[in-house]
Amino acid sequence: MVRPYAIKGRKRKKNKERYDKEEDEEENVGFVEEEEEGEKEGIQKKLKGGATESDEEKAEEAAQELSGIPVNLNEQQINDKNSPGVIFILEKASLEVAKVGKSYQLLNSEDHANFLRKNNRNPADYRPDISHQAILNILDSPLNKAGKLRALYVRTEKNVLFEIKPHVRIPRTFKRFAGIMLQLLQKLSISAVGKREKLMRVIKNPVTQYLPVNSRKIGFSHSSEKLVDMHDYVATLDKDATLVFVVGAMAHGKIENDFVEDFISISGYPLSAAYCITRITNALERKNKIL
Repeated sequence: MVRPYAIKGRKRKKNKERYDKEEDEEENVGFVEEEEEGEKEGIQKKLKGGATESDEEKAEEAAQELSGIPVNLNEQQINDKNSPGVIFILEKASLEVAKVGKSYQLLNSEDHANFLRKNNRNPADYRPDISHQAILNILDSPLNKAGKLRALYVRTEKNVLFEIKPHVRIPRTFKRFAGIMLQLLQKLSISAVGKREKLMRVIKNPVTQYLPVNSRKIGFSHSSEKLVDMHDYVATLDKDATLVFVVGAMAHGKIENDFVEDFISISGYPLSAAYCITRITNALERKNKIL
């Protein structure tokens, strides 16, 4: 049987009503989306200082990326800021960043020996662990905890100079230390956890512009002809002068700085940077009666 034309016409009418209904719903959805976008724009305009929600999200992402490092500040470090103290400068530190594979890493002789040889470099020259141990010895010393350390400066083999605040808590493990140094050399500063204070930051050369006027600059070298007992040497120094100690943080070689006033040797044997710093801090602690 063939359907009557009247039935077919009714069916088309129902289909047309259904299509019209769907088009109306789509138009209503469009109006709702436009209203929601208008409300979002109004909220963004109401934010204070001209900042938008997208700006706040970017700031939060940046804060998460720069997690920061802990602070270890005591009352003595706060109260003794104006009195004469001690400044350490680590010279020729082996802290160099390079792209190894798909990521940037802090080069060291243990993990990147093959990479260094392929680039005609001597793996023995890449010893960031020397800087790690030296920095830990300085910051962990009773001399620093008593508030006598004024500043710590590190200059790399590539002549990059950065400052480390005395109340910073440096990571104990070398892997975490390497991550902090990588972050510092790439972003040029590291802030405290939950604060805006920059605990480590790259600064402009020369280092002499950051030293006090009445400071005494002392360098250390095993090749120096002036062999002294550190305890006796420190006892002769002026109590009112800020003492600046320049120590090499490289595997081999010697430091050469024009601003150093006195080059001394404190042992008849070659010493590591960490042990040299230990002798310096011990002598200063005895002089200042720090137990």
